[in-house]
Amino acid sequence: KMKKFKIKLDKEACIGCGVCTSVCDNWIMDDNKAKPKKTTISEKELKCNKEAEDICPVDAIKIGG
Repeated sequence: KMKKFKIKLDKEACIGCGVCTSVCDNWIMDDNKAKPKKTTISEKELKCNKEAEDICPVDAIKIGG
């Protein structure tokens, strides 16, 4: 069975820099803030979302198993 991961976005912390959208197509800009299209992702989708988490300058993205 494929493991699922949950994405949590801290909207308050998000500064809307958009860098997550440049590394992962699960991320879009919505009202000057970043937003994941899907908050529950599969292992296949983990890589670029992890990049988004790592690249976020304000640590607004958290991914949990």
